[in-house]
Amino acid sequence: MFESLTERLNKAFQLLKGESKINELNIAETLKEIRRALLDADVNYEVARDFTERVKQKALGQNVLSSKITPGQLLVKITHDELVELMGGNVSDLNLSANPSIILMAGLQGSGKTTFSAKLANHLKTKKSKHPLLIACDVYRPAAIDQLKILGQQINVEVFSIPDERNPIKIAEKGIEYAKEKHYNVVIIDTAGRLSIDEEMMNEISLIKNKVNPHEILLVVDAMTGQDAVNTAKLFNERLNLTGVVLSKMDGDTRGGAALSIKTVVQKPIKFISQGEKLDALDIFYPDRMADRILGMGDIVTLVEKAQQEINEEEARKFAKKMAKNQLDLEDMLTQIRMMKKLGGISSIASFMPGLSGMAKNLNNEETEKMIKRTEAIILAMTPLERKKPEIINQSRKLRIANGSGTSIQEVNRVIKMYDDMKKLAKLMSNKGAMAQIMKMFPGLGKMM
Repeated sequence: MFESLTERLNKAFQLLKGESKINELNIAETLKEIRRALLDADVNYEVARDFTERVKQKALGQNVLSSKITPGQLLVKITHDELVELMGGNVSDLNLSANPSIILMAGLQGSGKTTFSAKLANHLKTKKSKHPLLIACDVYRPAAIDQLKILGQQINVEVFSIPDERNPIKIAEKGIEYAKEKHYNVVIIDTAGRLSIDEEMMNEISLIKNKVNPHEILLVVDAMTGQDAVNTAKLFNERLNLTGVVLSKMDGDTRGGAALSIKTVVQKPIKFISQGEKLDALDIFYPDRMADRILGMGDIVTLVEKAQQEINEEEARKFAKKMAKNQLDLEDMLTQIRMMKKLGGISSIASFMPGLSGMAKNLNNEETEKMIKRTEAIILAMTPLERKKPEIINQSRKLRIANGSGTSIQEVNRVIKMYDDMKKLAKLMSNKGAMAQIMKMFPGLGKMM
């Protein structure tokens, strides 16, 4: 996500290297490159033009206040602040004050609307302690209702439908009546999509809106379609007066145009970003965090939040104690591998880390995934005693482990070497003097620990 845009923006900032002050002459080429980068990312032309003009006005004439701050760094700060404003400034919450709160979903076929409906139900159930009901109103797409029911079963959320009923307005009305009877406090209505916007589709969803009076109208758009997503949002907003937009498929080849243009063009906030097929792969849209990621600054806050959701606090505490006493074994290594997989793997973690986002694509390949799977298989092929005391693993044991995991002795040796390196790091971390030296070398670590 945004890899090309991040790279091009950083190259643009490098054009100010060696300058002592920002002026008309030296900023002109930089802004031209920023504008080109935005346009290549499929950002709306007028949005890109106005954005660079605002950056220019704020940057011109500003003195570098400290010898530690360069004109390039100052421009990064100004660009970051403008990106945050461009994407909405503040996070936009759902209106869940009513009982039941009614959320109407809209979107073209293939945008990920039905999957997002289930993701949202799961999010509201697990993060907001809500009791949601899904209503299946897509009576046109083959198996759409079955798809929603399967997704509902996976998250243990009921799906309301009326067999053989072809009128989605009746289904929506009956569904809301059912929600009130059964004391559901949130209703999510999944409506029909089309391959393209047509009058029949707009009339139908407008009638549903007028009948159910939703508190939220969310449009799901495919982030990979760039300006097409913005144009789709504009047309839907004219008919429905949206309350927010959801960007789906953010884990795909996303250039960034939709995320950077929608708020300005449509004047509606982006409320969620959806990535992947897993039903917990949903994030609230934070403009400041997204600006951090676009500029290659990482997103430590989101990574920590994900870790807090996925990692058992008691297990983490035990691991920290064992690490402090340098008592880690291969069971702990297996736990760390599984924890990393829960967080999306190496490439996902790298994309959130400052300075490492550019490496994420290189890490996201089949060989890396295979290596992680083989490492897990090798540890699982060991006996409990071997995991606790890896030092007892001799040549004959290595052969048995290699055969049991479908790998080779060389790969078993690699895993044991990884374990030895982990032990060395643990020993270093347990040495207070060495830890103090690390803190001096990397002062930012203190804030993260």
